[in-house]
Amino acid sequence: MDNWDEIKTAYQVARMGTVSGAADVLGVHHATVIRHIDAIEGRLGVKLFQRHARGYTATEAGQDLLQVAQATDDQFSQLAGRIKGLGNEVSGDLVITSLISLAPRMVPLLSQFQTLYPDVVLRYLTGERLFRLEYGEAHVAIRAGTVPEQPDNVVQAFHHQHMGLYATREYLRTHGTPKSIEDVKGHRFVGHDSDDSRAPFNRWLRAHIPACVLTFRSTDTRALEIAVKSGAGIGFIPVLEARENPDLVEVFPRQEDWSAPLWLVTHVDLHRTTKVQAFLSYLKEQAKGWDV
Repeated sequence: MDNWDEIKTAYQVARMGTVSGAADVLGVHHATVIRHIDAIEGRLGVKLFQRHARGYTATEAGQDLLQVAQATDDQFSQLAGRIKGLGNEVSGDLVITSLISLAPRMVPLLSQFQTLYPDVVLRYLTGERLFRLEYGEAHVAIRAGTVPEQPDNVVQAFHHQHMGLYATREYLRTHGTPKSIEDVKGHRFVGHDSDDSRAPFNRWLRAHIPACVLTFRSTDTRALEIAVKSGAGIGFIPVLEARENPDLVEVFPRQEDWSAPLWLVTHVDLHRTTKVQAFLSYLKEQAKGWDV
């Protein structure tokens, strides 16, 4: 396709549902919108829209174009965010990614940072997927485990994610407190459902706890924490978060190999931008107590 104006016009018509709405967004006359739609449909040899009294509805072919155009528009938005990040102002998109287990600590800090810099639009992405900094998917990543080795990334040691095995007081009243890790008969454990989890505490659990007592499983770490807090069994929770919940009891002595180092990762092209440096400095200062 050699005429991106027509594609952009068709995308806005599909999104807005009317010629006039698309014309307003694009800043053109409605006749231009109609001309672009007629031209692209003629070039493709297929109808992209059904015309009716209330406006335009995308056909199946139009929906396909909408999805592709939406993805392209999102990529251009990410590119714009990266370009803005090269400026000297703390403004525009700031994309932060971390494990979801860090959300209780990260979200308050992100909110406070935005209070200091109200021109920043924060996007906080969580999950186990490794977001690609080299593709502009994030400005700053907080990663756990072995030191990240992706090329062109700046990696800084941050903190440790200390984990403990906890259960509710009600669970322990009902099932008793195991005296050792060998004393798990009759108990119920909460754990990750995937054998591919890289977290050291998940690997330890799979190696030391029989599968028959791992009775509540999920691939969502927050769901696992909620399950422990709801009395579903014994499971891992970040120590700092557990200390804020008086209903949780640490079942076994903590082991060093349950913890994982945390790393701050940025791409070399954006590492020294004003926006990223402002956030890194703020995060390091506010998170000094995380290793407690």
